[in-house]
Amino acid sequence: MGSRTAADTRDRIVTAAMAEFAQYGIAGARVDRIAKEARTSKERVYAYFRSKEDLYAFVARQELTVVAAASRMDPTDLPAYAGRIFDFFLSHPEHHRLVTWGRLELGDNAPAPDDPLMLMAAVKDKTEQLRKAQEDGYLDPSWDPFDILPLVHQIATSWATQPELAHVVKEQARTPDTAARRAAVVRAVQLLFPATTRDETASQ
Repeated sequence: MGSRTAADTRDRIVTAAMAEFAQYGIAGARVDRIAKEARTSKERVYAYFRSKEDLYAFVARQELTVVAAASRMDPTDLPAYAGRIFDFFLSHPEHHRLVTWGRLELGDNAPAPDDPLMLMAAVKDKTEQLRKAQEDGYLDPSWDPFDILPLVHQIATSWATQPELAHVVKEQARTPDTAARRAAVVRAVQLLFPATTRDETASQ
């Protein structure tokens, strides 16, 4: 019973921290507000996490794992991958705010091995997937995989990073709906990194 109660408390802390960091960033977040929302005490928060920064690192790693699972990169179909990223952040804008706060506040310091924003192991895994796709003829080999990844991510999150344009789009875009924005994202990635099939690759 005690372990279940402890797990429940920890889960509430993490959920409350996610909302707090997404709204206020790392510097602006307050542990007392997190504790109040989680129906616990500041002392209990610090019993699970050494510091506010440690709590942010845990939350960011957890949330980026959720993003990765929801978007699933297929190196032979990067346009579809971009579409899934677009869909996820459209439905969960708080996830994007959470990561953006960290990028702004943690700066350009060299990442630690467990850095919550870079997730170096995940980055390495994805770039290796891209490199293998190039070797197998699915992707243009003239691109450096370390350029492909941020370019696709930047295009896919272009609307998530510019929410202030939403009202202008509704008033002035030729096609103002969200489906048109998604189609533009997918098309842009398709122009840069066309999706391929095994049959197409074999015929080249």
